[in-house]
Amino acid sequence: MSELMASLAVLAGFVVGALAVMAVRPVTGRQRAVVPIDDLQPGGLPQGVASVLAVLPSSAVVLDREDRVLRASSAARAFGLVRGDRLMAAELLALARQVRRDGEIRESEIEVAGHRFGQEATNFAVRVAPLGPYGQVLVLAEDQTEHHRVEAVRRDFVANVSHELKTPVGALSLLAETIQDAADDPEAVTRFAGRMQHEAARLTYLVQDLITLSRIQGAEPVPTPCPVPVDEAVHDAMDRCNTTAAAKDITLVAGGVEGLQIWGDEELLVTALRNLIDNAVAYSPEHTRVVVSARPAGDSVEISVSDQGIGIPESAQERIFERFFRVDTARSRATGGTGLGLAIVKHVAAAHNGAITVWSKEGSGSTFTLRLPALGGVAVPATPDIGTVPLEASK
Repeated sequence: MSELMASLAVLAGFVVGALAVMAVRPVTGRQRAVVPIDDLQPGGLPQGVASVLAVLPSSAVVLDREDRVLRASSAARAFGLVRGDRLMAAELLALARQVRRDGEIRESEIEVAGHRFGQEATNFAVRVAPLGPYGQVLVLAEDQTEHHRVEAVRRDFVANVSHELKTPVGALSLLAETIQDAADDPEAVTRFAGRMQHEAARLTYLVQDLITLSRIQGAEPVPTPCPVPVDEAVHDAMDRCNTTAAAKDITLVAGGVEGLQIWGDEELLVTALRNLIDNAVAYSPEHTRVVVSARPAGDSVEISVSDQGIGIPESAQERIFERFFRVDTARSRATGGTGLGLAIVKHVAAAHNGAITVWSKEGSGSTFTLRLPALGGVAVPATPDIGTVPLEASK
């Protein structure tokens, strides 16, 4: 049985490979297609083509000389490229007719509008080739929508990083020249040196956030997960934010259920919580509170960071986890924010197979909730005392 299966696999690989080489091979320009076909009947399919089309991952369509669809894969119909026995994409139909006339393989990229209401357009990389002497044409369309989206994100990321790095670097260069010109004015030197320290700190935070983001943005699972006490991670994150909170007389309060544990990476959890707390402090008025609380939620642990800040407009809530997106650009620059904090939180959640959600109302504050898998699959405290227990407040 194993030998038979191996033979069938080799045969299938040979058929698919032969068709790919003959009809789908990337080309840099036009080339004459030479597709030997055995036992071909007018109006029918070449021998073995139907079986090959059934297993191709691409959207595949075979047209006859009258532009009727002889065979279409389920993907081609699902994308709306084919309806009944007609090819619905006008650009593809025009390309198929050109190929039928001169027998040359052609490649192109097309965009097809969604065939259902509210459905986004789909980008396809297409290859069209003649399929024998009776006017049949093979159309292969590969969905490139996600590739285009990722490429657009990459370009935006590079552009944003370049801009964000140039700003503090340019400021440092300008301030250094100013200090050099004001060497005889001690007060000016002191003032500009303070500005240089601020810009240097901003540059340091940006580089650190970029390194962290590049390490976790692949959404790969945590490589070496281990038990992580939530209480310790919360207190560690609060300790790292104490200085900025104290500068605005903001009280950091830890509460909720003690003794909970997650399965993951402690340093990543602390990084995510630090970013959430930093954000809460940056967008809160003076003399308010930021509360960090944990509670069991079935097979997960939920850690919430709540503030009494300015809130987030509903129109911006879907975008706040994007890199460099800022609700209030002027305020973010004044507080030294890099625009990467919430993107890091989102990727930390993904690395733990968790999620991050937000509730916010303008003028009433925001609550970010990080939901992560509990240790052992059940969120129970490590101590027998179950209940809501306030931990401590700090300034």
